[in-house]
Amino acid sequence: MTRVMAVSFERYGRLYYLDPGEHTYRVGEQVLVPTESGPEVAECVWAPEWVDDEGLDDLPLCAGPAGEQHLSRDAANRRRRAEAKLVAKRLIRHHELAMKVVAVDFVDNQGEFDELVVIYFTAPHRVDFRILVGELARSLRARIDLRQIGARDSARLTGGLGSCGRDLCCATFLSGFEPVSLRMAKVQDLPPNPMRISGACGRLMCCLKYEHPLYVDFAREAPAVGSAVTTDEGDGVVVAHQVPADAVLVRMKSTGAVSSCSKASVCGSRQSYEGRPEPEPVAPIAPVAPPLPDPAVAVAPDPKPGVVDTPDRKPRQRRRRRAAGPE
Repeated sequence: MTRVMAVSFERYGRLYYLDPGEHTYRVGEQVLVPTESGPEVAECVWAPEWVDDEGLDDLPLCAGPAGEQHLSRDAANRRRRAEAKLVAKRLIRHHELAMKVVAVDFVDNQGEFDELVVIYFTAPHRVDFRILVGELARSLRARIDLRQIGARDSARLTGGLGSCGRDLCCATFLSGFEPVSLRMAKVQDLPPNPMRISGACGRLMCCLKYEHPLYVDFAREAPAVGSAVTTDEGDGVVVAHQVPADAVLVRMKSTGAVSSCSKASVCGSRQSYEGRPEPEPVAPIAPVAPPLPDPAVAVAPDPKPGVVDTPDRKPRQRRRRRAAGPE
């Protein structure tokens, strides 16, 4: 067991897990999170709790509660980010570039190095922004780093609500994007309508990957649609699958009614197991005593210890070979 707390740099943003150490923090308290550019201010959204230590090795240690100087520095950085975003949008509009600013990150390095402004943008194709970088550097008086990102990364940075009504998975807990194909939607009997299976980024929803193994295993074990099955109510034909309920819909041949039956009750292996004949009881076998020796048969005495009884053999006679000589 280990103590874990969760923080977020933005309200309803991605969660980062930390080791609280010996301190106890409350929800909503501002704490310091160690980063590459120094400690940054974040909000505690999950108070320290004891959880299983599986997969929670080498968590960064929380640097403690944020002081007044840290809070003032964080507020100044937020103002600088908002200013950089407005300046970038104005210059992009002035140069008529096909770019859309998604997010801005400001790194001040606490006065040790020059300030760095990282601007994330999306574009339908590659953009020549060499002139834009020079004007941004002169306007913001900082080093500029422009990074083009895709639609999924844009949704992750922007955040929002999905079709389920909850926060986007990519903006809260997903650490990476796994490939999602249209075949996953077909396996789950979802309509091939882009408006129904697309997320906020315009791509296929990442949640299609979550239940895909469950549907694959169900299709491997359950009878296919259109196959004849036998249920407790009679014979019927499978017309649909209900994977979340682990059941199938069967239309009865006698009445035509559709009823929901569990997968185990219509599987051929389960029916074969339940319909097997009962084994016949086997009578216990009485122990058999070894046969007694016949007194009429003479038994040879045991040889003496250390003496090997071998059969009598005549000694072999060696024949002398006559030497061949002159006759």
